[in-house]
Amino acid sequence: MSTVATDTVISLTPLQTVSDSIESAKIAARVSAENKGQDIVVLDISRQTTLFDCFVIATGTSRRQLHAIAEEIDRELKKRGEIRINMSGYDQSNWIAIDYGGLIIHLFDEEFRKYYDLEGLWGDGVKVDLAEVLKNTGARISDH
Repeated sequence: MSTVATDTVISLTPLQTVSDSIESAKIAARVSAENKGQDIVVLDISRQTTLFDCFVIATGTSRRQLHAIAEEIDRELKKRGEIRINMSGYDQSNWIAIDYGGLIIHLFDEEFRKYYDLEGLWGDGVKVDLAEVLKNTGARISDH
């Protein structure tokens, strides 16, 4: 009698759907707005790539503000069970990228946002309606 060994795949994080990523993105957008982030956009890019589901893109006006937005997003998404994989650019603070697997947060100063033009680069992505999420925050929704 012989036995066949099988490989077992163990996931460190629960499987996440695109709608889960979008819900987390909406939370990140709201937190960005509450911390005075502007020109906020959520792009569903799940049809363009299998690497991630969506981007949150927001603009801040100072290093201190970008840090506050990044820290608050991380705190709120942790409550939701999101696990941060990586955060880069925090020390430079022209562009902070926070990777949650299916969701990537991009926090820019104005100059870097214009230069990298992620909305143009990922122009085939579907903009998620943020009107209800950002209502009463005073934030500008990106018109890109």
